[in-house]
Amino acid sequence: MSGLSQADLDLLAKYDTPTICNIIEIFDIRPRNVGYMDSRIQACFPEMPPMVGYAATATYRSDAPPREGDVYSSIDKQVAAFSEIPGPPVIVFQDLDTPSKAATFGEVMCTTYQTFGAAGLITSGAARDLDQVRAIGFPAFSNGTICAHAYCHTLSIHVPIYVGGITVYPGDLLHGDCNGVTTIPNDIASEVAHISGEYVAAENIVLDYLKSGNVTPEGLAKARSECAAQIEKLKDRV
Repeated sequence: MSGLSQADLDLLAKYDTPTICNIIEIFDIRPRNVGYMDSRIQACFPEMPPMVGYAATATYRSDAPPREGDVYSSIDKQVAAFSEIPGPPVIVFQDLDTPSKAATFGEVMCTTYQTFGAAGLITSGAARDLDQVRAIGFPAFSNGTICAHAYCHTLSIHVPIYVGGITVYPGDLLHGDCNGVTTIPNDIASEVAHISGEYVAAENIVLDYLKSGNVTPEGLAKARSECAAQIEKLKDRV
């Protein structure tokens, strides 16, 4: 699997995740109610810019000790396996304990992942060390916070996992910000990046009209019609 160019990844990172979701809908290649994580997955640092990268998946447990090794013994295998991912990795954990018994990640793990090129982390479990992880500028998404790490250990890496109501496969392209996380189908990802500016310009027709200070229902209808016409032109191109 080949990944996007860094230029395309940078382009995707310029736009918020709801905009990316709207643009994916233009391609009509999946139902509108699939492909994104549900409200259980929340940004730990909503102020951070969008995160873009490829899923480096793993399963995790903390309610019982591992049968061998210490709780962090697999992190070297994880970072070594980053080379199998087609671009900057986003570590995605499925916490197998229900409810979560302890935090999936903290400062040491996030610093390690960031040092080896990761763009961020998502877990269906809990977070901790939020002040420290914020300080290093590492985007993270979780289902809450827990102060302890208990017997946290990784069971498997680069397997399909279930997080936030969707199945995530190794190498899936992910986009996340304060609004949540979506996958971007790899076969349209470059096109999504390159038409994002035009889509935003179409929406701005309505927004600019509403900010003009001299609005009427008829004027709004005209602006909305112009916006829709521009989006239809995008649909005709893809």
